[in-house]
Amino acid sequence: MYSTKQNVGKIVITALFAALACVATMIIKVPTVGTNGYVNIGDTIVLLSAWMIGGVYGALAAGIGSALSDFISGYGSYVPGTFVIKFLMALVAYLVFVAIKKANTKDSKGMNVVAYIVSGVVAEVIMVLGYFLYESTLLGYGLGAVPSIGSNSIQGVTCLVLGFIAIFALEEAKVIKLVKKFV
Repeated sequence: MYSTKQNVGKIVITALFAALACVATMIIKVPTVGTNGYVNIGDTIVLLSAWMIGGVYGALAAGIGSALSDFISGYGSYVPGTFVIKFLMALVAYLVFVAIKKANTKDSKGMNVVAYIVSGVVAEVIMVLGYFLYESTLLGYGLGAVPSIGSNSIQGVTCLVLGFIAIFALEEAKVIKLVKKFV
């Protein structure tokens, strides 16, 4: 059973990660060809939300922060799609990460690396396919959304690398243990 202090801590950490996702998404924006979207580094925080907070709270941090960035930046038509895509990215990344760690009988650092890589790749595939489907159908770009696959793939790979660097640095600095006290 969670105490009130733990619940407040979880909400505060979730809000902090939502704010980080918003800022990371807004700090670098490179317009994509054909769909009026943009490439950013916000997925780095989406992945960290999955790995450090996990579950619904990590998914909410990812979805709310990323969608808020679209809203603030004037990409209103992307807000609902971004919320769903980033929420699913973080939730599925967390579930894959946990499943891989549970399947491992030994708690080895090497298995953590595999769990981070596989869960991160799955999350970024969700992002690339999610935006293609959203842009081609709900936003009405049809096949005009195809070029966004390349742009989003570049974003995905970049954020995977940044996410791996960040998670290993945070592990080394014992920040993850601190965050886990609240979540």
